[in-house]
Amino acid sequence: MSADTNTSEGPLLVERHGAVETLVINDAPRNRMSLEFMDALEAEVERLADDSDVRAVVIRGAGEENYSVGMDLKQLPEAIARMGSPEAVFDQRLRVLSAIENLPKPVIAVLYGYCLGGGLELPLACHFRLAAAEGAKIGLPELDLGTVPAWGGSARLTRCVGRDYALDMILRAKKISGPEALRIGLVNEVWPIDELFGRAQDLALELAEMPAVAVAGILRCVVGAGEMSLAEGIAEERRAVLSTMGTPDQREGIQAFLEKRKPLFNRDSD
Repeated sequence: MSADTNTSEGPLLVERHGAVETLVINDAPRNRMSLEFMDALEAEVERLADDSDVRAVVIRGAGEENYSVGMDLKQLPEAIARMGSPEAVFDQRLRVLSAIENLPKPVIAVLYGYCLGGGLELPLACHFRLAAAEGAKIGLPELDLGTVPAWGGSARLTRCVGRDYALDMILRAKKISGPEALRIGLVNEVWPIDELFGRAQDLALELAEMPAVAVAGILRCVVGAGEMSLAEGIAEERRAVLSTMGTPDQREGIQAFLEKRKPLFNRDSD
């Protein structure tokens, strides 16, 4: 997909501006994550993993009312019939979220309005989360439905905010605001809704300007840190360092430092 292109139909819209790709959940105003959306997202994330021209990704909902209310529960019987079992349905979602989490480029989720169930679990797999200062209702309210999060939400939320906040949110089916999410460490930044989407794009552009090989290396180190011992983490960091040695970006970074100027990375891939 070339720069400055977009798709205007389907459950997943794809917008491309330079090295930033924006994925849009196209089911306004609720932006349910339908079967068709998950199929399209899985295919697009697989493509993104190998697209060196894209160096940062933004995921948002269509419109300005809601990020996503999560899975379209009315489709659950159809999903089970199509895939053969509830396990297969949830396995796909776990697979897609793991692929997002392990992309070698940063992914930013933009949270506003309802961000519930899968509408929080997907952002939890992203590397950055920005939230609206007003109107956001963020939570994993599955206990209100007599069940529990099924897309890795309990594990990722606990790693993100700690056991106490995770239990408080999940066991009480709480829906918290953007400022509260910032206070407990669930999101990185909070912005007025009329500035939120522009800020997400600015952050994506900033990250896209960083050296791609080094970014991929540090994502491997940090995303995998929770599953590695200290020795394993240090070894992964060493591999990341060695992968940057002698690259054009590493040479440019050192030269720019010596010349006291801002480095210009990724010129070979533009």
